[in-house]
Amino acid sequence: MTHMMRRRGRALAGLAIGTAAMVALAGCTTTTPEPGESGDSGEATTGGTISIAQTNAVTALTSATPDANLNTNGMVDYLMGNATGPGSMFYVDSEFNVVPDETNATVELVSEDPLVVTYTVDPEAVWSDGTAMSTTDLLLSWAIGSGWFDDATYAEDGTVADGNQYFQLAGSTTGLDTTEFPEIDAEAGTLTLTYGEPYVDWNLVNLIGKPAHVFAEHAGFGSVEELATFLEETPAGDPEAPVEANEQLQALAELWNTGYNITSMPTDESLLVSAGMWIPKDFQADDGGFISFEPNPEWRGENQPSFDELIIRFIGDPNAQITALQNGEVDIIEPQPSADTLAAIEAFGGTLIQGSQLSYDHLDLTMNSEVFSDPAVREAFLLTIPRQQILESIVTPVQPDAEVLNSQMFVTNQPQYADAIASNGYSDFAEPDIERATELLAGATPTVSILYNINNPNRVDAFQLIQASAAEAGFNVEDAGSADWGSLLGSGSYDASIFGWISSGVGYAGLPQIWQTGGGGNYNGYSNAEVDALVDESQTIIGDTARIDEIMIEMDGLTREDFYGLPLFQVPGLVATNGTVDGVVYNGGQTGAIWNTWEWSLVG
Repeated sequence: MTHMMRRRGRALAGLAIGTAAMVALAGCTTTTPEPGESGDSGEATTGGTISIAQTNAVTALTSATPDANLNTNGMVDYLMGNATGPGSMFYVDSEFNVVPDETNATVELVSEDPLVVTYTVDPEAVWSDGTAMSTTDLLLSWAIGSGWFDDATYAEDGTVADGNQYFQLAGSTTGLDTTEFPEIDAEAGTLTLTYGEPYVDWNLVNLIGKPAHVFAEHAGFGSVEELATFLEETPAGDPEAPVEANEQLQALAELWNTGYNITSMPTDESLLVSAGMWIPKDFQADDGGFISFEPNPEWRGENQPSFDELIIRFIGDPNAQITALQNGEVDIIEPQPSADTLAAIEAFGGTLIQGSQLSYDHLDLTMNSEVFSDPAVREAFLLTIPRQQILESIVTPVQPDAEVLNSQMFVTNQPQYADAIASNGYSDFAEPDIERATELLAGATPTVSILYNINNPNRVDAFQLIQASAAEAGFNVEDAGSADWGSLLGSGSYDASIFGWISSGVGYAGLPQIWQTGGGGNYNGYSNAEVDALVDESQTIIGDTARIDEIMIEMDGLTREDFYGLPLFQVPGLVATNGTVDGVVYNGGQTGAIWNTWEWSLVG
């Protein structure tokens, strides 16, 4: 049947399925790349087990849904090739170069005007369970990432007011939402997308996501071919004429939205199917647990792992990470940096690999909470935040020349930062102004609950300093900290949150994800029509990065005017080894040290 092109509603979330440019919730924080690598300490061997410690526990075998958009979940995606990483269509190296991976599929720009892109599945491409890859895998990813079947309309806060939103995503449908229904040649293995307008990140759209044959089975289709026919014959959603929910779409969406969330090792082995070089082997939840991986027996990629098992251990306490490294329980750690952390690692002879991260910690106010619906109360609260004290408590001991971060869009060593802070006004909140905050409250004593990660020492310190300072102006700050903070974001159960964003270092998909009304990472209900328009413009610009910089600087100032929240700080990144592993290269993006596991080897 013929499908007409149209722009979808922008209130959806998620191109984790389609791009590396989405930002993720961070276990730690900060800036840009200064690669370092572990030194050769002996002769490399093959086989064996390598373990790495991470601050956050894995909660899902995906990072592409709003409640699973955690950096450690993104590492799982990367290792399985189900979003970025070897096995998908590209990965991002330590210098933030986009490296094509043609193991399973290739991407070709056919035309710039109109924008036409063709994806071709390799004839020998297979999933880790031996099932051949097909154009239906690509079609399913497109259907999820484009919002094609949704007929929802949305309230001002981005929630569904009427109709159906099927697939929940962590970023934005921007770009894919303008495409026509794909042109498919199953025999040739090609899927062609025609965009209705230019798309800034067209080259980062990866259509290798989760396997179509697994979705077909879970949703009750007799075969992948039946699923393909269903997707081709089901009418596109029309928000102006919503219909009763489609049960088969609901079944597909149920697997996508929650089916990959895990609290124990899945008994359903279909959830473990991978496109990349690694497959999940075992899992234990929460702090002190782990997820382990074994090589994919069907992996055909140019890069091959030299060892038999990779374990990511979840250790929130940096001191516990250091102890585990020293005792040989883990071989690599990525702890929250502090002066004590550096000294302790150096004391036992560990190897430090330092650099910067594309990440920052920030305080966000929930715009539609009862207490912060009043701009005057938002302003008053921001005037109590002791940003310099937070910096000196957490960052300065590691980086003496560190500064309070004064931009939501850029970090301090990016060239656009100086222009942004010259005009955005965030420096107005350099130090607490308790007197002015008290005046704005006019005798009121509002209660504010703050969500943060109780297993992250930096976030605990920041919360305690904010709580004490805000009390001086009359605020009653309640502790809403939780080990499950990631899944609680956007839940409406708190008034403010302290967490970090970490970027992939490429593309601009983070703009609609975080700042647009209803974006998948817009957890605090922020909505500004000017910002929405600027985001829309940014996503249609190809090549003119200067204009995108102008847009981001203007957005920076608008968020300040709205008392959105405050950027807090950047922190130097840190990886450390105990001399048992060679080939570890620092990466300041989302994937961290695990970005090049094929270059790792145990030292004999």
